[in-house]
Parts: sequence; C-alpha cells; structure tokens
Amino acid sequence: MEAPDPVPPQRRRRARSVRAREDSRTGYLLITPTVVIVLAMVVLPIVWTVSLAFQQVRLLNLRTTGVVGDYSLDNFTNVLTSPGFLDALLTTLVYSVAGTACAIGLGLVAALALRRPFRGRGLVRACMLVPYVAPVVAATFVWTTMLNPQFGVVNHYGTTLLGWNDPIAFLSSAQPVSPFGLDLHVSTSLLTVVLFEGWRSFPFAFLFLTARMQAIPESLEEAATVDGATPTQRFRHIILPQLLPTIAVLTVLRFIWTFNNFDDIYLLTGGGSGTQVVAVRVFDYLINRGDIGAAAAQALVLAAILAVLVTIYLKSFGRREDVA
Repeated sequence: MEAPDPVPPQRRRRARSVRAREDSRTGYLLITPTVVIVLAMVVLPIVWTVSLAFQQVRLLNLRTTGVVGDYSLDNFTNVLTSPGFLDALLTTLVYSVAGTACAIGLGLVAALALRRPFRGRGLVRACMLVPYVAPVVAATFVWTTMLNPQFGVVNHYGTTLLGWNDPIAFLSSAQPVSPFGLDLHVSTSLLTVVLFEGWRSFPFAFLFLTARMQAIPESLEEAATVDGATPTQRFRHIILPQLLPTIAVLTVLRFIWTFNNFDDIYLLTGGGSGTQVVAVRVFDYLINRGDIGAAAAQALVLAAILAVLVTIYLKSFGRREDVA
C-alpha cells in the first residue's frame, strides 16, 4: 500500500502561489531601477519635446511653460512652409544616403583587403579603428587644417603636383561639383562632408563585416576555386550573399545615425555652403533664434520622416535580404 501524502494538495498549491508572488515581487524590484532610468532619461524628455512642439515657447517664457498649455499646429505650419526647409531636407537625404553608402563601401573594401592573414595584420586592423574612436573635434580640426585653401597640405600638393590652377575652398565653396562634365547639383562642401562621414564611420562597418567574414566556411571558397571560379565570381556568388544580412543591418543603423548627425557638419562648415541639414537647422532655431517650440516641431518632423523612410526600407528590402 502507498503511504499517504503528508502535505495536502491545497497546502502545496498555496505554497506555490506564495513562492510565485515572491518571485514576481523580486523581479519587479530588480527591474525598478531600469524602469526609473528609462522614464527619466527617455520617456519624459520625449513627452516634454512633444508638448513644446505644440506650444508657442521661447526662451523668455520657457520657465512658465507647462506640459499642458495652449496647443496648436502653428509651429508645424511655420516649419513646413518656412523658406529653406525643403532644401535642408533634401540635403539631409543626400548626405545620409551618400554617407551611408560611402561608409559601408569603404568598410567592405577594408574588410576584404585585410581578410587574408599576413604579418602585422592585427596592427593594421587596429589602425583602421582610429577614425571611429578619435574625438570628433580633433578629427574635424585635422580635416579643416588639411583642406584650408591658404596653408592646407591638400591644396599645396594639388597646385604643385596635380596642376590645379587655384586652391579649392573645400569647406566653404557652394559651387556644384561636375566630375567628367556631369552636374551633380551637389556643392563641393557637401561632397567634402560626405567623404568625411564615410571616412569617420567606415571602421564601424569594417568591424561588422570582418566578424561576418570570419564565420564563412572556407570549404565553400575552396570548392569554388577547384571548380575554376575567379575571385570576382567567388565574391559575387559566395561572399556577398553571406554578407547581405549584415549589410542590411549596417544600412539601417548607419542611415539613422547619419540622418540625425549634427556635430560633423556643424564643426566642419557650420551648415553653410549648401550643407545645412535639418539637425543643424534645429540647432539654429533653438540657440540662435531662441524659438524652442519651432525647434521641437522640426525635431518631431525629422523623427517622423526618419521613421517613414526606415519602415519603407524594411518593408521593401528587409525580407529579401533575410532570405538571402
């Protein structure tokens, strides 16, 4: 005969219920600091910005402005109809797309060039990270000095060795670039800041792509080599399909960060000579004009446009690249 259970079923269920409540209470206590930090550092600033965007707020009346006030759409109307907003938006799109493509392209080239082992490869890979880890103020100062039309080293060698007739004002010229006779409707200054963005951000893509290449089985390329595939064919049919998901993630991340980028352009050109992006325009409204409501409205418009563009990209290309 089986011995009777010394613990009644009701008591066991009650003990499990008490233990479950204690576990839940412990879990809530553990995540409370994180929730408080997120609320204080993320949620409340977003709510405050949205509130300011719908109110007529300037520096003079900021202290007396509350979360709930006289809401209106005047700030959005003034921002969307103000002269220069569409030009700044177009400049932002050009800068974001070109800067993202340049950064990922340079990162891919660097990852492919340093893929095979050689003596000193670790040191070279470490040097590749210098543009990304260097302070942006120091990097922009070096570029400003190098590209100076009076004493910059680039114009010195351009006029003495490359046959330039006159020094080029890379960071203050609004003249459109016309390579090979093609008018790109892009100023010299905008092209310069795009190249700076690509140079400074390519180590990020280089790290991701290098890590992904290390995981590609060598047997695939060895079999393709035995079958007589050229290096171009091996890259197109073996390496590139393996890198597409990583490139998709890099494209989204780099586009978001470049679209919101402010410090590079502000430190290099101050937003002049056809390089005023929406982020610089928000700063101008906030600091120079003191129009906090219009600056907040412009920031919300920028965030909405970015969300729409990223959603379109993910819907159009995300699933295709995941399959690849």
